[in-house]
Amino acid sequence: MKLLLIEDEQALSEALTAMLRTEGFAVDPVATLHRAETAVRVSTYDAALLDLYLPDGDGMDWLRRLRASGNSTPVIIMTARDQVSDRIAGLKSGADDYVVKPFDIQELLARLGAVLRRAKGAASSWLQVGSLALDLQGRRARVQDQDIELTAKEWAVLEKLASRPGRIVNKEALDQALYSFNDEVGSNTLEVYISRIRKKIGKQRVETVRGLGYRLVDETDS
Repeated sequence: MKLLLIEDEQALSEALTAMLRTEGFAVDPVATLHRAETAVRVSTYDAALLDLYLPDGDGMDWLRRLRASGNSTPVIIMTARDQVSDRIAGLKSGADDYVVKPFDIQELLARLGAVLRRAKGAASSWLQVGSLALDLQGRRARVQDQDIELTAKEWAVLEKLASRPGRIVNKEALDQALYSFNDEVGSNTLEVYISRIRKKIGKQRVETVRGLGYRLVDETDS
């Protein structure tokens, strides 16, 4: 999953970015609203974490513009503004949640998970494709009820494929799931992760569609 982090305090931004990447997220950290506007134009995000006090404006104004444009990306406001009136204003502006600084990092992760689950509208957190099952909440994979160990990057690729079973997912979309837009991506990096996934999920096959991308195939249909 891919997150946009809008925070101008460098130490906090770096700490959050490192923590979120450890949890398996691809993160684009930006320090201004101008950079945030560019980011949402060129990339699709599963959620955004938004500070309000930014060098080039108020994050709440940016959020209102985002919603007015029709963008429904889930947004969690992170701010030192702790008045009830501030919380109400943030939620009315389109925020999905509101966290007051300083906050506990585990609480932020829990709130982020809840926001992502609501956004997916998932009554169940499981995705099933043939003998392969993915627990989206627990970030676990199983094949025929046997747990499969995946790295964060392998999970990102497999989750993207499993969300569109039997359908082609192009390489650009998979690269987006893997990397922030500031990362340098090797020409064969995706192929390396696809190869590792194929070795781990057994009969459940990842099919190459030449010139187009990859798709996850239900082995029971073969």
